[in-house]
Amino acid sequence: MAEPAQGTLLSPLTDVAAMRILLGDLHDDLMGKVARFHQLAELSESLGPSGTMLPGGETTFAAWSEARSSFVHGNFVATVLLCQSLAEHTLAAHLSLGLYAEELPARITFQETLNRCIAKSEITAADAVDLRRLMALRNPLSHYRSVDDPSNLSRRALDSRIPTQAHLLNDATFAISMAIRILSLPAFRLGD
Repeated sequence: MAEPAQGTLLSPLTDVAAMRILLGDLHDDLMGKVARFHQLAELSESLGPSGTMLPGGETTFAAWSEARSSFVHGNFVATVLLCQSLAEHTLAAHLSLGLYAEELPARITFQETLNRCIAKSEITAADAVDLRRLMALRNPLSHYRSVDDPSNLSRRALDSRIPTQAHLLNDATFAISMAIRILSLPAFRLGD
């Protein structure tokens, strides 16, 4: 005797209906996705000829994988958040590894990580300035900011008269570029 089909617990969508939605989502902004994929591929040419080392374990690997996918698919807020996470984990993990490893606090601030990296000449002062800019882009996405705050996304759009989506694209482009710049540092490049 055949068992009755069990419905889904949370959604009345059939698999075919879900597939239609997913295919529509894949098709939306297809030209933008292709352009961002090419941009990402060109930026990634600065990584080592044999790839790049990702200190920081699974968290760093997941952040890198998801940041690239998010950027290509137009998930710009996620791209900024993930690139900040990638930079923070990569640099802190690098400080704690190798011949000149440092004992780091159980919870180290990104600012302290940057200061230690500058002191060890792992990054330049210009790198630190841009990483602080990335942090400044991430903070209002992670923490509430009143619309009166100049870092609030809506305030930025109003003040500049540039659409919010354009700000997010610019922020995500900077973030993914910064992530690749960090991973292209001599300490992480493989095959040179």
